[in-house]
Amino acid sequence: MKSRTEIQENTFLKGIIDGIPICIGYITVAFAFGIFAVSSGLTPFETVLISMTNVTSAGQLAAVPIMISGGTFFELAASQFVINLRYALMSVSLSQKLDSSVTLLDRFIIAFVNTDEVFAVASSKKAVGKTYMFGLILTPFLGWSAGTVIGALAGSILPPLVISAFGIAIYGMFIAIVVPPARENKNILFCVIIAVILSCLFRWLPFLSGVQTGFVIIICSVIASVIAALLFPIKEKEAEHEL
Repeated sequence: MKSRTEIQENTFLKGIIDGIPICIGYITVAFAFGIFAVSSGLTPFETVLISMTNVTSAGQLAAVPIMISGGTFFELAASQFVINLRYALMSVSLSQKLDSSVTLLDRFIIAFVNTDEVFAVASSKKAVGKTYMFGLILTPFLGWSAGTVIGALAGSILPPLVISAFGIAIYGMFIAIVVPPARENKNILFCVIIAVILSCLFRWLPFLSGVQTGFVIIICSVIASVIAALLFPIKEKEAEHEL
């Protein structure tokens, strides 16, 4: 029989409370995305619809230029597959912590908002049920949607100069994510440098500059990851230690 503390820890309300910090963080990032998408040419409705059906900052940021430039569905799908592949791996890992109350339909719903931050919080628990997980994903989803709504509306009324300044914020977010681990781990730094060099080549070399944005993302990500994996493989003991 579960103790009172265990029941309290695995409730819908506890999930909501644990998701509030994630929600607050998502509002600011989604606000920047909303402005970026509207300034790129999407309508506020299209921007909000994207966020409510795709809870992925990196994927959404990469998708907007592809859609605006008239890229193909294959290009869009392939880029999203590469960028969001980690979510499938995280969902498989998280499924090991879900208790018997979580049905197959519940797993699909949870996987929809199983972001990096949600996964980190849920993985810190010994075991989680569907009521806790539904609470944990609800607040981040609302924060992501609300932030996009505010950003999209602001992007349609603010002066172009202000919109341009806010549009840079989302790139700053990704820089803030990449720089700390790159400073601590030379292997990550090497992978980042390779990706940057490849991206510059596709941007400035005449015979590569014509490649569509989506394919550039795919090519740079895959090549940089493969090179780093071959040069700096994670040993079995190190992998077990990280887990």
